[in-house]
Amino acid sequence: MLTEQVVAARIRNIRLEKDYSQFYIAYKLNISQNTFSKIELGNVKLTLKRLIEIAKVLEVPASDLVKCEDEVQSAKLQESYC
Repeated sequence: MLTEQVVAARIRNIRLEKDYSQFYIAYKLNISQNTFSKIELGNVKLTLKRLIEIAKVLEVPASDLVKCEDEVQSAKLQESYC
């Protein structure tokens, strides 16, 4: 089941993989670092607009942030067969 916590964790994981700071992402989104921290903790309800903005800054498709776990596992399996 997809929850706000799952989306928040994906945002955080992708940010860390890309070695971006919270401050950098917040700056690009024109929000405070504190607000972005709350987003990553799942304490802020994301609008579709904000989700798309975050995806652009992270340089990933927005769909990657909201895929169901089954879709994520399936995509990983397909990558390993290529």
